[in-house]
Amino acid sequence: MAYKKIKPYLLTEEEMRKMWDEEYCQSEIETFDGVMVKFYADMFDHIFYESYSRIEKDKSILSLNRLEKMLWIKDVLRDGSAILKKGWNAKEKEYYEDRRVAIVKGNYVVVIRFTGKLKAKLVTAYEKEDIVNILTSPDFEKSIEFFGE
Repeated sequence: MAYKKIKPYLLTEEEMRKMWDEEYCQSEIETFDGVMVKFYADMFDHIFYESYSRIEKDKSILSLNRLEKMLWIKDVLRDGSAILKKGWNAKEKEYYEDRRVAIVKGNYVVVIRFTGKLKAKLVTAYEKEDIVNILTSPDFEKSIEFFGE
């Protein structure tokens, strides 16, 4: 996989939003195993803004670090060598059956949520310093519900 970084400091926020729309929102991205993943314009704020405070979770700071890896999201989804884990539901204290966490480059994480057979939508993408909790999660297993027989 290419995993090409962009230079967000050379672009305006408007140009970055346009790139997000053109690269992701205008058509679905197919994963390495045939899942069609949808993206939406309003995900830009969730994925590319960081919170000043983890407590307040205000998403008030546009993150150049996150933006430079914008194109990595589709690379991760297409990378058959990514580590695949089940997603964790912190509120219910259990693993989601409909979430797949993909990890590449040691600590870059992309999470999708299945919405039907071979259909999903992006939940989030980020770099995580301490990734042990994700790596020790159960491996993602293909289910009949989301992959068929």
